[in-house]
Amino acid sequence: TTLSFLNLVALFVSPDIDALCACKVLQALFHCDQVQYTLVPVAGWQDLGTAFMEHKDLYINCSNVDLLETLQPEEDSVFFICDTHRPVDVVNVYNDTQIKLLIKQDDDLGVPSYDDIFRDDEEDEEEGEDSGNESDGSAEPSGKRRRYDEAALVMFELAWVMSKDTKDMLWWSVIGVTDQWVHDKIPHMKYVTDIATLQRHVSRHNHRNEDEENSLSIDCMRITFEYDLRLVLYQHWSLYESICNSCYTSCSFKLWSINGQKKLQEFLADMGLPLKQVRQKFNSMDMAIKENLREVIEESANKFSMKDIRVQTFAVHFGFKNRFLASDVVHAAAALLENVEKDETPADNFIKALDCLSRSNLERLHLGIDLAKRKLKAIQQTVASCICTNLILSQGPFLYCHLLEGTPDVKLFSKPLALTLLCKYLLKAFVCSTRNKRCKILPLIMAAPLDVEKGTVIVLGIPPESETSDKKNFFGRAFEKAAESTSSRTLHDHFDTSVIELKMEDRGKFLDALITLLS
Repeated sequence: TTLSFLNLVALFVSPDIDALCACKVLQALFHCDQVQYTLVPVAGWQDLGTAFMEHKDLYINCSNVDLLETLQPEEDSVFFICDTHRPVDVVNVYNDTQIKLLIKQDDDLGVPSYDDIFRDDEEDEEEGEDSGNESDGSAEPSGKRRRYDEAALVMFELAWVMSKDTKDMLWWSVIGVTDQWVHDKIPHMKYVTDIATLQRHVSRHNHRNEDEENSLSIDCMRITFEYDLRLVLYQHWSLYESICNSCYTSCSFKLWSINGQKKLQEFLADMGLPLKQVRQKFNSMDMAIKENLREVIEESANKFSMKDIRVQTFAVHFGFKNRFLASDVVHAAAALLENVEKDETPADNFIKALDCLSRSNLERLHLGIDLAKRKLKAIQQTVASCICTNLILSQGPFLYCHLLEGTPDVKLFSKPLALTLLCKYLLKAFVCSTRNKRCKILPLIMAAPLDVEKGTVIVLGIPPESETSDKKNFFGRAFEKAAESTSSRTLHDHFDTSVIELKMEDRGKFLDALITLLS
């Protein structure tokens, strides 16, 4: 199989880390086959429509609606779709002339038969089958569990089938899978299954490369399976800072309270590590302490009811000095992608995030890690402030939190990935701190200022906090219906339909409609 039959390809990539990683794999494949392509970052449907007018022949990576209806292409245009959003629009599934879906054979799309859909039957519409909406809770036949793979993993396995897979491609697919876990897009069991799949590929590559390269070479790249700590960026920070700014430990200790701070001190004392060591950069810690640090932390964590302080993941080693966990790269790339500190265009940020995934650009990766630390500190402080000032309100069928203009770092949360991380962290913190049992099982809707001059806010909904649920998000459809029924001025432009833009003045009636709809 070869991709060289495509003479010129437009590659449309959405701004998330899994898509960036899939893009890197595909770029490497195109390079192998000398395929010319144009890379086009598309932030949403408006971008996609505009870009499509300029590039008629395309390969696409962002597409959970009826593409032919949306883009009105000419009959000789062919779309190749690799997309993690579910459900897939049924028109895309059953159109086999212009639309080619890149999915694995065991991907359960949960799509009804052709005859059931394309008959004149109102029931189909009620089931929301034509919404093409990832977040539509009713969009799949009941009892069917979503089974799909991350775009980067699909692309890597395509390369593998073509016998063109490399260690770099494998690392990118690891980052793609980790991204979906970090941003809470997949359930934990799906993550564990994918890690097992990747582990087989890692073993194969490591075995293959034992003969090929000197494993001590300064330029060599090694991927290793790790059972590592759920402490964010700890190898690039101090252990103390990492514990304070990791969602898992911060929520377990309830660090926003005086009691929580006491508990943290008890935990550090239990580990028996000198405070000087804990507070200095990880790189500068004594080698003797670092050698069995993970075991020491795990032992103490168990006493403090943190049974899951370690998680299955992968690390990459570049030469002697550089070691990164997959989650380090996810946080760094996301921070570069949504950087608000300089007046860069989204396209500039996209290219920088893409660049930090290459091993030749470690400087950019370290820059991303520094940005990620500032972002994680801002999230931690915002969560503490929301919990301490009771900003999370129970609205009946959901919890609601609105960040006001003037909140520190509020500009950071005008971006979907940063807001998703904040939302996930805040919900976990709230569930840990509330005594109200009913509130513990509610989803959360969060709003943050987007454009002060236009008077708009970004609104995001996430499902209830749970390690075991399938992370199905029904807010996309609910947002659409609430906006329609109240004529609220909204923009549903994101590929992730649980993120919308809303006019601040319409917030009241929009929320009232949502309460009625979801009650």
